[in-house]
Amino acid sequence: MDAELATGVTVAGTPVSESYLEPSQRSRPTLLEGHIPIAPPAGIAVWDIDPYAEETLLQLEEYYAELRERGALVYIPRYAVLACGRYRETREIFSDWKRFVSSRGVGLTDFKHAEPWRPASLILEVDPPYHDRTRRVLVRALSARALESLKETLQRTAEKLIDELLEKGTFDAVPELAELYPTTVFPAAVGLQEVDTRRLVDYGAMTFNALGPDNELRRQSLAKAAEVVPWITEQCRRERLRSEGFGGVVYAAADSGEITEEEAGMLVRSLLSAGIDTTITGLGNAVWCLAQNPDSLQQLRAEPSLARAAFEETLRLTSPVHTFCRTAAGNTQVGGLAIPEDAKILCVLGAANLDPEHWTQPARFDLTRKNRDHLAFGVGTHACVGQAVSKIEAEAVLSAIARKVSSIELSATPKWRAGNAIHALESLPVTFRGA
Repeated sequence: MDAELATGVTVAGTPVSESYLEPSQRSRPTLLEGHIPIAPPAGIAVWDIDPYAEETLLQLEEYYAELRERGALVYIPRYAVLACGRYRETREIFSDWKRFVSSRGVGLTDFKHAEPWRPASLILEVDPPYHDRTRRVLVRALSARALESLKETLQRTAEKLIDELLEKGTFDAVPELAELYPTTVFPAAVGLQEVDTRRLVDYGAMTFNALGPDNELRRQSLAKAAEVVPWITEQCRRERLRSEGFGGVVYAAADSGEITEEEAGMLVRSLLSAGIDTTITGLGNAVWCLAQNPDSLQQLRAEPSLARAAFEETLRLTSPVHTFCRTAAGNTQVGGLAIPEDAKILCVLGAANLDPEHWTQPARFDLTRKNRDHLAFGVGTHACVGQAVSKIEAEAVLSAIARKVSSIELSATPKWRAGNAIHALESLPVTFRGA
């Protein structure tokens, strides 16, 4: 461990105090990966691991288990941050927006001291009361009535896609199902008139990989920004949207003075960044779960109404977003452990969703599990505002599979993709056989 507990100490080569930088230093703090480094607080275990290393990201279950085993909070010297992976403490930190803020960034970068790679999300990276205003607009756009009107189209599109895949028989479920379906139905629901699947997928990967350190994953994703970001920004302009979509409702809020025109464009951008990538990941992971658990597929076939439960269990078991950060707004405690002001905390949602202290047989894929308290879509004020859309999309696809597909077999070894925040498949070669 590259850390010393003394005056003028260093952590990962960066000077810090015993708990946090002195007030006189905060005007121009020395940053590590865009945030203020802290030294190990008393009573917290130190673990010399890189949670963003490719070998860690490709063996997440092992990482999750050791993180939980080492304590309620763990100090990671490579980034001079804290990490939590037990359910109780992770839920407490992740949901308490007053003590652990999102407005300073949900990745390693602290927006109070370093510039984000693009303007901060007006829904994901703000806190109340500002967050209340922007969230209210998106809640209205994604109302139950609006979603109900989509169901027939979503189901029809899902049935057509599954029929086409059954004709193929063997295919890669990542590009041909998990990516294709959400990028077909969701941008249309937003009101986009031009859809480019590759750019939409790349933008989602860029948004989530940017939450990590300056590693190869982040650099490779951001290298596409010059091409992708202007295209996304252009598609989110009022003139480029059909008025009857979700985007039209957002811009109507600008017309009424509830938000500005600029804020409206940024909220539409947030819909695209968060509303596509997590659904893509969740759908791919769901097909993987059913391929790995043929008894569960048969259970779903016997009772297609379990489609929503199958997706919820996929979210818990595979945690499409494996890690989000929070920043301590002041000196505080969790579970009797001191957390200093300015500390970045990795909330490892994937570890919490597999915590055996909270879940019975957590590694088991169980369609009857009572799992609505999983953390995959967040909790509290910052719970994912678009999760209902993701769930009705997944329900349409999984219920179509339940009615039409008798078996899902792996035709080659699935390949997982390393991601700074997302736990997704790179490829999932499968064979669908008709019912």
